[in-house]
Amino acid sequence: MRIGELSRRTGVSQRSLRYYEQQGLLSADRTPGGQREFPDHAVDRVIRIQELFAAGLHSKKIAQILPCMRDSDGGPSEIATPRLVADLTAERNRIDRMIAELTNSREVLDDVIDTASGRQRSAPM
Repeated sequence: MRIGELSRRTGVSQRSLRYYEQQGLLSADRTPGGQREFPDHAVDRVIRIQELFAAGLHSKKIAQILPCMRDSDGGPSEIATPRLVADLTAERNRIDRMIAELTNSREVLDDVIDTASGRQRSAPM
């Protein structure tokens, strides 16, 4: 499929898709006219890339992780190293800390909203 179709099917801009290709996260064949031709499984790959970006990972880390992940077109790679596993564990721990901090911030904001509106919150059980 061409880049426009991949963009439509994933909701990701063509500019981002070109960036993914430049960073080695996505690959495409070229037509004789130089246009990109992506395989059907590129849709799954782009969705996976988006999920990893949303988790706060940067493109270099994603490039390390992608070959180790299972795509719909095949199994995981054998290249996961102990260092990569440690890095991924650290990333998961960072995300867990962010979730805890955001939960706390939401609770503080709820208290402020209740106070400002004259309501009293009941204590959590």
